[in-house]
Amino acid sequence: MTDNPVERHGPSHLGKTTNYIDKYDPSILDPIPRSLAREALALGEVLPFTGVDRWTGYELSWLNEKGKPVVALAEFEFPCSSPNIVESKSFKLYLNSFNQTAIESTRALVDRLESDLSQAAGAPVLVHLMDMRQAMTLGVGHFAGVCLDEMDVYCDSYLPEPGLLRLVEGGAEVHETLYSDLLKSNCPVTGQPDWASIAIRYAGPAIDRTSLLQYIVSFRDHRDFHEHCVERIFSDISERLKPRELTVYARYTRRGGLDINPFRTNCGDVPEELRLVRQ
Repeated sequence: MTDNPVERHGPSHLGKTTNYIDKYDPSILDPIPRSLAREALALGEVLPFTGVDRWTGYELSWLNEKGKPVVALAEFEFPCSSPNIVESKSFKLYLNSFNQTAIESTRALVDRLESDLSQAAGAPVLVHLMDMRQAMTLGVGHFAGVCLDEMDVYCDSYLPEPGLLRLVEGGAEVHETLYSDLLKSNCPVTGQPDWASIAIRYAGPAIDRTSLLQYIVSFRDHRDFHEHCVERIFSDISERLKPRELTVYARYTRRGGLDINPFRTNCGDVPEELRLVRQ
Protein backbone atom coordinates (compact mmCIF):
# COMPACT_ATOMS: atom_id res chain seq x y z
CA MET A 1 0.00 0.00 0.00
CA THR A 2 1.31 3.47 -0.88
CA ASP A 3 2.12 5.97 1.89
CA ASN A 4 0.99 8.85 -0.33
CA PRO A 5 -2.34 10.10 1.12
CA VAL A 6 -3.48 11.53 -2.23
CA GLU A 7 -2.91 8.25 -4.08
CA ARG A 8 -4.78 6.39 -1.34
CA HIS A 9 -7.59 8.96 -1.46
CA GLY A 10 -8.10 8.73 -5.21
CA PRO A 11 -8.54 11.37 -7.93
CA SER A 12 -7.60 14.94 -7.04
CA HIS A 13 -7.28 18.32 -8.76
CA LEU A 14 -3.58 18.35 -7.94
CA GLY A 15 -1.17 17.99 -10.83
CA LYS A 16 -3.89 18.21 -13.47
CA THR A 17 -4.90 20.78 -16.04
CA THR A 18 -8.05 22.43 -14.72
CA ASN A 19 -10.76 24.62 -16.16
CA TYR A 20 -11.27 27.66 -13.97
CA ILE A 21 -14.91 28.13 -13.01
CA ASP A 22 -16.00 31.66 -12.10
CA LYS A 23 -19.57 30.86 -11.02
CA TYR A 24 -20.26 29.52 -7.54
CA ASP A 25 -19.72 25.77 -7.34
CA PRO A 26 -19.18 24.11 -3.92
CA SER A 27 -18.84 20.68 -5.54
CA ILE A 28 -15.26 21.63 -6.45
CA LEU A 29 -14.12 21.15 -2.84
CA ASP A 30 -12.15 17.94 -2.41
CA PRO A 31 -12.03 16.58 1.18
CA ILE A 32 -9.22 14.17 2.09
CA PRO A 33 -9.50 12.07 5.27
CA ARG A 34 -6.90 12.96 7.90
CA SER A 35 -6.86 9.29 8.88
CA LEU A 36 -4.94 8.39 5.71
CA ALA A 37 -1.80 10.07 7.12
CA ARG A 38 -2.51 9.58 10.83
CA GLU A 39 -2.50 5.81 10.46
CA ALA A 40 1.22 5.96 9.63
CA LEU A 41 1.81 7.85 12.90
CA ALA A 42 -0.26 5.35 14.90
CA LEU A 43 -2.62 8.13 15.94
CA GLY A 44 -5.96 6.77 17.08
CA GLU A 45 -9.31 8.43 17.64
CA VAL A 46 -8.07 10.11 20.83
CA LEU A 47 -5.47 12.55 19.58
CA PRO A 48 -2.42 13.55 21.68
CA PHE A 49 -2.91 17.18 20.68
CA THR A 50 -5.47 19.85 19.99
CA GLY A 51 -5.15 22.66 17.47
CA VAL A 52 -6.27 24.23 14.25
CA ASP A 53 -5.24 24.72 10.64
CA ARG A 54 -5.39 28.42 9.88
CA TRP A 55 -5.56 29.32 6.21
CA THR A 56 -5.25 32.81 4.77
CA GLY A 57 -6.90 33.57 1.42
CA TYR A 58 -5.43 36.54 -0.45
CA GLU A 59 -7.44 36.21 -3.69
CA LEU A 60 -11.12 36.32 -2.74
CA SER A 61 -13.47 38.41 -4.87
CA TRP A 62 -17.18 38.48 -5.68
CA LEU A 63 -19.83 40.81 -7.10
CA ASN A 64 -22.20 42.91 -5.05
CA GLU A 65 -25.88 43.25 -6.00
CA LYS A 66 -25.01 46.05 -8.45
CA GLY A 67 -22.41 43.92 -10.21
CA LYS A 68 -19.45 45.80 -8.72
CA PRO A 69 -16.48 43.62 -7.70
CA VAL A 70 -15.57 43.36 -4.02
CA VAL A 71 -12.27 42.02 -2.66
CA ALA A 72 -11.32 40.81 0.80
CA LEU A 73 -8.64 38.97 2.69
CA ALA A 74 -10.03 35.84 4.32
CA GLU A 75 -9.00 33.77 7.32
CA PHE A 76 -10.28 30.21 7.64
CA GLU A 77 -9.92 28.08 10.78
CA PHE A 78 -10.30 24.30 10.53
CA PRO A 79 -10.21 22.29 13.78
CA CYS A 80 -7.60 19.54 13.74
CA SER A 81 -10.33 17.23 15.10
CA SER A 82 -12.21 17.44 11.79
CA PRO A 83 -12.31 14.14 9.87
CA ASN A 84 -11.04 15.79 6.68
CA ILE A 85 -8.64 18.36 5.35
CA VAL A 86 -9.51 20.19 2.12
CA GLU A 87 -7.11 19.72 -0.77
CA SER A 88 -5.58 23.13 -1.45
CA LYS A 89 -6.03 23.36 -5.22
CA SER A 90 -9.70 22.49 -4.89
CA PHE A 91 -9.97 25.21 -2.21
CA LYS A 92 -8.40 27.74 -4.59
CA LEU A 93 -10.74 26.73 -7.41
CA TYR A 94 -13.73 26.93 -5.07
CA LEU A 95 -12.82 30.49 -4.03
CA ASN A 96 -12.35 31.43 -7.68
CA SER A 97 -15.90 30.26 -8.36
CA PHE A 98 -17.15 33.37 -6.53
CA ASN A 99 -15.44 35.73 -9.01
CA GLN A 100 -18.55 36.28 -11.15
CA THR A 101 -21.12 35.44 -8.48
CA ALA A 102 -23.39 38.11 -7.00
CA ILE A 103 -23.64 37.96 -3.20
CA GLU A 104 -26.10 40.20 -1.35
CA SER A 105 -23.82 40.96 1.61
CA THR A 106 -20.54 40.10 3.27
CA ARG A 107 -22.46 38.28 6.01
CA ALA A 108 -24.19 36.15 3.38
CA LEU A 109 -20.80 35.26 1.87
CA VAL A 110 -19.36 34.29 5.27
CA ASP A 111 -22.39 32.11 5.95
CA ARG A 112 -22.00 30.35 2.61
CA LEU A 113 -18.26 29.83 3.05
CA GLU A 114 -18.69 28.44 6.56
CA SER A 115 -21.47 26.11 5.46
CA ASP A 116 -19.60 24.70 2.44
CA LEU A 117 -16.24 24.34 4.19
CA SER A 118 -17.80 22.80 7.30
CA GLN A 119 -19.54 20.23 5.16
CA ALA A 120 -16.28 19.37 3.37
CA ALA A 121 -14.24 19.21 6.60
CA GLY A 122 -16.90 17.35 8.56
CA ALA A 123 -16.70 19.85 11.43
CA PRO A 124 -17.44 23.57 11.99
CA VAL A 125 -15.09 25.89 10.11
CA LEU A 126 -14.81 29.56 11.08
CA VAL A 127 -14.41 32.30 8.47
CA HIS A 128 -13.34 35.90 9.03
CA LEU A 129 -13.22 38.47 6.19
CA MET A 130 -11.23 41.70 6.22
CA ASP A 131 -11.42 44.59 3.81
CA MET A 132 -8.17 46.16 2.65
CA ARG A 133 -8.07 48.76 5.41
CA GLN A 134 -8.49 46.10 8.07
CA ALA A 135 -5.88 43.89 6.40
CA MET A 136 -3.35 46.73 6.47
CA THR A 137 -3.37 46.65 10.27
CA LEU A 138 -2.06 43.08 10.36
CA GLY A 139 1.56 44.07 9.76
CA VAL A 140 4.43 41.61 9.45
CA GLY A 141 6.17 39.87 12.33
CA HIS A 142 8.01 36.72 13.31
CA PHE A 143 8.03 34.05 15.97
CA ALA A 144 9.38 35.06 19.35
CA GLY A 145 12.13 32.80 20.67
CA VAL A 146 15.58 31.53 19.74
CA CYS A 147 16.40 31.10 16.04
CA LEU A 148 18.31 27.92 15.23
CA ASP A 149 19.41 28.88 11.74
CA GLU A 150 22.76 30.55 12.48
CA MET A 151 24.23 27.35 13.93
CA ASP A 152 26.99 25.78 11.82
CA VAL A 153 25.66 22.21 11.57
CA TYR A 154 26.31 19.28 9.26
CA CYS A 155 23.21 18.00 7.43
CA ASP A 156 23.02 14.87 5.30
CA SER A 157 19.51 13.53 5.99
CA TYR A 158 16.74 14.86 3.75
CA LEU A 159 13.92 12.49 4.65
CA PRO A 160 12.31 12.61 8.10
CA GLU A 161 14.70 11.07 10.61
CA PRO A 162 13.39 11.14 14.18
CA GLY A 163 16.53 9.33 15.30
CA LEU A 164 18.37 12.64 14.95
CA LEU A 165 16.48 14.10 17.90
CA ARG A 166 18.25 14.03 21.24
CA LEU A 167 18.31 15.78 24.59
CA VAL A 168 21.15 17.78 26.07
CA GLU A 169 23.13 15.34 28.20
CA GLY A 170 22.57 16.30 31.81
CA GLY A 171 20.53 19.28 30.66
CA ALA A 172 18.27 21.18 32.99
CA GLU A 173 14.50 21.48 32.68
CA VAL A 174 13.61 24.42 30.44
CA HIS A 175 10.60 26.23 29.05
CA GLU A 176 11.59 27.76 25.71
CA THR A 177 10.62 28.46 22.12
CA LEU A 178 12.96 27.50 19.28
CA TYR A 179 12.23 28.40 15.67
CA SER A 180 13.64 27.95 12.18
CA ASP A 181 12.95 29.32 8.71
CA LEU A 182 14.54 26.26 7.07
CA LEU A 183 11.57 23.92 6.96
CA LYS A 184 10.84 22.66 3.46
CA SER A 185 8.60 19.82 2.41
CA ASN A 186 7.03 18.98 -0.94
CA CYS A 187 3.58 18.50 -2.43
CA PRO A 188 2.75 14.77 -2.34
CA VAL A 189 1.57 14.81 -5.99
CA THR A 190 3.35 17.54 -7.94
CA GLY A 191 6.59 17.55 -5.96
CA GLN A 192 6.54 21.35 -5.83
CA PRO A 193 8.38 22.77 -2.81
CA ASP A 194 6.48 24.01 0.23
CA TRP A 195 8.44 26.54 2.29
CA ALA A 196 7.74 27.27 5.95
CA SER A 197 8.92 28.71 9.22
CA ILE A 198 8.32 26.57 12.29
CA ALA A 199 8.23 27.31 16.02
CA ILE A 200 8.56 24.61 18.68
CA ARG A 201 7.64 25.64 22.20
CA TYR A 202 8.13 23.08 24.95
CA ALA A 203 8.63 22.51 28.65
CA GLY A 204 10.80 19.63 29.78
CA PRO A 205 14.37 18.37 29.51
CA ALA A 206 16.45 20.65 27.24
CA ILE A 207 16.44 19.64 23.58
CA ASP A 208 19.80 19.57 21.83
CA ARG A 209 19.42 22.44 19.37
CA THR A 210 21.79 21.04 16.76
CA SER A 211 19.80 17.82 16.61
CA LEU A 212 16.52 19.72 16.32
CA LEU A 213 17.76 21.79 13.37
CA GLN A 214 19.10 18.68 11.63
CA TYR A 215 15.72 17.02 12.15
CA ILE A 216 13.83 20.01 10.70
CA VAL A 217 16.13 19.99 7.65
CA SER A 218 15.47 16.25 7.20
CA PHE A 219 12.00 17.08 5.81
CA ARG A 220 13.59 18.70 2.76
CA ASP A 221 12.79 15.85 0.34
CA HIS A 222 9.67 14.62 2.17
CA ARG A 223 6.35 14.63 0.30
CA ASP A 224 3.24 15.27 2.37
CA PHE A 225 0.60 17.86 3.14
CA HIS A 226 1.43 20.73 5.49
CA GLU A 227 -0.94 19.50 8.19
CA HIS A 228 0.53 16.00 8.17
CA CYS A 229 4.12 17.29 8.34
CA VAL A 230 3.34 19.26 11.49
CA GLU A 231 1.63 16.27 13.09
CA ARG A 232 4.63 14.09 12.26
CA ILE A 233 6.98 16.64 13.85
CA PHE A 234 4.78 16.87 16.94
CA SER A 235 4.59 13.08 17.21
CA ASP A 236 8.33 12.53 16.73
CA ILE A 237 9.34 15.12 19.33
CA SER A 238 6.74 13.84 21.76
CA GLU A 239 7.77 10.19 21.34
CA ARG A 240 11.54 10.70 21.32
CA LEU A 241 12.03 13.53 23.81
CA LYS A 242 8.89 13.35 25.97
CA PRO A 243 8.44 17.02 26.90
CA ARG A 244 5.72 17.73 29.47
CA GLU A 245 4.32 20.47 27.26
CA LEU A 246 4.68 20.79 23.49
CA THR A 247 3.41 23.17 20.84
CA VAL A 248 4.35 23.03 17.15
CA TYR A 249 3.32 25.88 14.85
CA ALA A 250 4.30 26.10 11.17
CA ARG A 251 3.49 28.98 8.85
CA TYR A 252 3.89 28.08 5.19
CA THR A 253 4.37 30.51 2.35
CA ARG A 254 1.40 30.99 0.08
CA ARG A 255 0.70 29.13 -3.13
CA GLY A 256 -2.28 29.86 -5.37
CA GLY A 257 -3.28 32.76 -3.15
CA LEU A 258 -3.50 30.59 0.00
CA ASP A 259 -1.20 29.95 2.91
CA ILE A 260 -1.69 27.12 5.43
CA ASN A 261 -0.60 27.40 9.04
CA PRO A 262 -1.04 24.21 11.11
CA PHE A 263 -0.90 24.51 14.91
CA ARG A 264 -0.76 21.57 17.34
CA THR A 265 -0.44 21.66 21.13
CA ASN A 266 -0.94 19.48 24.20
CA CYS A 267 -1.03 22.31 26.76
CA GLY A 268 -3.86 24.61 25.74
CA ASP A 269 -1.77 27.15 23.81
CA VAL A 270 -3.41 29.21 21.07
CA PRO A 271 -1.70 30.35 17.84
CA GLU A 272 -0.30 33.86 17.73
CA GLU A 273 -1.94 36.34 15.40
CA LEU A 274 0.89 37.11 13.02
CA ARG A 275 1.96 37.05 9.37
CA LEU A 276 5.57 36.30 8.54
CA VAL A 277 7.64 38.30 6.10
CA ARG A 278 7.64 35.49 3.48
CA GLN A 279 3.86 35.24 3.58
